Amino acid sequence: MATLQRMDWYDIARTTNWTPKYVQEDELFPPELSGTMGIPLEKWESYDEPFKQSYPEYVKVQREKDAGAYSVKAALERSKIYETADPGWISVLKAHYGAIAREEYHASQSEARMARFGKAPGQRNMATLGMMDEIRHGQIQLFFPHEHVSKDRQFDWAHKAMDTNEWAAIAARHMFDDIFAARNATEIGLMLTFAFETGFTNMQFLGLAADAAEAGDWTFSSLISSIQTDESRHAQIGGPLIPILVANGKKAEAQKLIDIALWRSWKLFSVLTGPIMDYYTPLEDRKQSFKEFMHEWIVTQFERALVDVGLERPWYWDQLLDEIEWQHHGMHIGVWFWRPTVWWNPAAGASPEERAWLEEKYPGWNATFGTVWDVITENVVKGDMAQTYPETLPVICNMCQLPVNATPGPAWRVRDVPHMHEGRLYHFCSEGCKWVFEQEPSRYEGHLTLVDRFLAGHIQPMDLGGALKYMGLAPGEIGDDAHNYAWAHAAHAERLKKAS
Repeated sequence: MATLQRMDWYDIARTTNWTPKYVQEDELFPPELSGTMGIPLEKWESYDEPFKQSYPEYVKVQREKDAGAYSVKAALERSKIYETADPGWISVLKAHYGAIAREEYHASQSEARMARFGKAPGQRNMATLGMMDEIRHGQIQLFFPHEHVSKDRQFDWAHKAMDTNEWAAIAARHMFDDIFAARNATEIGLMLTFAFETGFTNMQFLGLAADAAEAGDWTFSSLISSIQTDESRHAQIGGPLIPILVANGKKAEAQKLIDIALWRSWKLFSVLTGPIMDYYTPLEDRKQSFKEFMHEWIVTQFERALVDVGLERPWYWDQLLDEIEWQHHGMHIGVWFWRPTVWWNPAAGASPEERAWLEEKYPGWNATFGTVWDVITENVVKGDMAQTYPETLPVICNMCQLPVNATPGPAWRVRDVPHMHEGRLYHFCSEGCKWVFEQEPSRYEGHLTLVDRFLAGHIQPMDLGGALKYMGLAPGEIGDDAHNYAWAHAAHAERLKKAS
């Protein structure tokens, strides 16, 4: 008896569309959940997934990967990474787990929506495995930091950050809710798997895996490398949808969705990944600058991916290239300045050696962002710590929920982009964020930034103590300088040496 070749039986197993007899097609696949834009069912059957994997194959591979990741963890539990690692690297772990771990479960819900409501059978098959991937990612990224909770309360934020009103958590939820939760199966395929995962998860996971290995944190390196092998597979769910949309007259719709997701992802990762790579990671362990990673994974590779599926570069491409040079530097200063309002200890990354590295990677850094650190350094050395903490709240963008940012120095200018909508004045950090808002104002108009909530009286008392209570930050959890300001004294000594 002849046996079927793999591709023969795989195609039989995944060709699962049928003509419904007892319900209408729109009842089986409600348009508001499927998002098929009027394209008939048979057109979606041309979907051809790049990773053709069956469930038994999936289970075998995942079992082997989990065994590898957990065995590395067990072998290295006695390595005392928490006690021996650079404090800046410990902050990398805290920031990553708090921002990412719980959102993996969020992503599993999105994959489940595609698995149920996607009209393409290949998409449903890939999303079913992707759903299980994301559950695994949530479980493993909560399990690993849990061992440190007894040593450091800030690690508990891996579990609770997304249940709080801390400002960075608000920004993360606002973005993830927009492209993960509040979208239909087609939009999720384009925004989550194609735009976000094809581009930015590579930044967070591949980039940090390389840095973790250099830092000697093999547990974290093994963990996120294991996760990324999953991401690289279900990041391909959205790509095959695009030719179908383009062939059926929906190119503009596909382009807009991807443009929104890419811009929103960039803004969040400019405050999450940028400071981690260029300031928190110990200097000797940095593989590349954040700018170099961005140019490799987004500017080059993602642009190529867009062209391959028949789309164009987003209209804001030149603005994105400009922001890569400065956006995360300003965000880093803001996070450090407002350090009591985050669940990790920001590493200033402003020692003489680090400043020399930053100037090399970002020519002109010393004349712009360096001038701010000059003032901070002198205040620390003088013991005038009150000058290193904020007295007011920043202006927060009504889209990305992050502080409005600018480049300091001689060419400093505020980049506030105002917009009046139905009698309310909105403030945006960029033309990109304003454009996203304008595409669907009803989706965003009711959301209050942290500053809006302060002015509305939601935060009581209306001071730093009230804000910390509102954000859920208790004593022992609020952030402080990762290196206890040693960098400031080193920078001051270097300045005196040069002056003598």
